[in-house]
Amino acid sequence: MRPGAVTLALATLTLLGAAPVAAGRPPLPERMAHTGGGTQLITAEAPGPEATSGTVTWWDRRKGHWSRTGSAPARFGANGLVEGASREQGANTTPTGLFGLPYAFGIRAAPTGTTMTYRRVHRDSWWCQDSASRSYNRWADPLPADCRASESEHLIGYGTQYRYALVVAFNYAKPVRGRGAGIFLHVNGTGATAGCVSVPDDAMRRILAWADPTRRPHIAIGTAGGSTALTRY
Repeated sequence: MRPGAVTLALATLTLLGAAPVAAGRPPLPERMAHTGGGTQLITAEAPGPEATSGTVTWWDRRKGHWSRTGSAPARFGANGLVEGASREQGANTTPTGLFGLPYAFGIRAAPTGTTMTYRRVHRDSWWCQDSASRSYNRWADPLPADCRASESEHLIGYGTQYRYALVVAFNYAKPVRGRGAGIFLHVNGTGATAGCVSVPDDAMRRILAWADPTRRPHIAIGTAGGSTALTRY
């Protein structure tokens, strides 16, 4: 192939969100310790633990190999990223690790093509973050009597961020009190997050239309290197 044709082909692949991996280097999911056992994966990678921005990439596994389907710029916690197992609530840090994606939700109707379970946000929809509540780190509709509103998120109050979101199963299956609650992949706000991962609105809609619960999608959050490197998870 002529050199000019190679350049044009690479540019076309990049525009389609499927740029090839650098020669001789396996794609990121193939360098990870675990990808959750499914055939879809989202990686949220920051350059280092103090970063507040990076890249979200979504991948598909077919015929024994991972390929990049799309990517978008991402934002992380205002105080960077920290190992999920040692995270503290209220620290404005994004937890690192490999997590499931239990369901999606949003203030707006689910994007066309969404197959994930999708919960619509209403006036009485909350995410309980009160560590003393039996509903800690759970959707609550309406807010339970033992969950303080001052310690929770009234979901409809985040008209931009929660247009569309995916629940990240950090501290979710068996919540540890004080470790953190309400970690989502959601639409960008005005800057860094309080601990979630965020992407532009268009990217969030594309991710929701892509995610297939029968393929067991997971999200891996981490850094390019060091103790919180994505390749550790």
